[in-house]
Amino acid sequence: MSDSIIRLFPLPSQEFPLKGLYLSHNLRENKRDSGESFVYSNYVTSLDGRIAVPHPTKAGMVVPDQITNPRDWRLFQELAVQADILITSGRYLRDYAEGRAQEILRVYDDPQFADLKDWRTERGLSPQPDMAVISGSLDFPVPPALIQGDRNIVVITTSRADPERIKALESQAGKVIIAGEGSVNGYRLVESLLEMGYRTIYNTTGPKVLHLLLAAGVLDRLYLSFVNRLLGGSPFSSIVEGEQLDPPADFVLNTIYLDPHALNGLGQLLTSYNRV
Repeated sequence: MSDSIIRLFPLPSQEFPLKGLYLSHNLRENKRDSGESFVYSNYVTSLDGRIAVPHPTKAGMVVPDQITNPRDWRLFQELAVQADILITSGRYLRDYAEGRAQEILRVYDDPQFADLKDWRTERGLSPQPDMAVISGSLDFPVPPALIQGDRNIVVITTSRADPERIKALESQAGKVIIAGEGSVNGYRLVESLLEMGYRTIYNTTGPKVLHLLLAAGVLDRLYLSFVNRLLGGSPFSSIVEGEQLDPPADFVLNTIYLDPHALNGLGQLLTSYNRV
């Protein structure tokens, strides 16, 4: 992990160590003076836009093995460690309960991220960010391991959700927020989290949730890692899925780095964009 990456933008070009790269973006300082929320998301993608393909042995989509890599995973962890709360889905909790998903921020069970555990401790933050679970059906359990210690789970749903299921989840998770009628509204989602004191909000789930954040104009920064590989095939998921955005969501380039060492020298581009 000591191999350096090269910043291509903003100029001048400069080398940086990969470790600590996204920590240096100081996401918790964004909008601090204004008291507003800062919402960000991150994806790794092939050059032909694949972030997920069908799972080889069961239903559902999965990030392709051909683009996952430990260098991008390190940067994902650096983004997660800076968050007050992580946005995820009911599917994640189902997979976690069945042993098919891991903790999002791996600071306790993976020694290579021990420095990130220290990073949160030194800033007086809780060991793990809280979790916001978006679900219309509320068809998921609350795994006890995810609410150990002082960690909170906030469930985000719609007015159509089953009232009995809401009561059951409130007794387990503690907080259920209605943030839309037929579907969750991104603006109401973020405003509700901000009212609860969550300012730095990291979306760790898929293209449909990204769409609702973009449609509401609440996504502040988008991180994309472009692995230098084309996959082809269908069906597949891209970074955003849903109705055409009207107006489009406009972003400007914030940073771009060349990581020439990823995937045994194949390389990847590490980019970030700020909402206009």
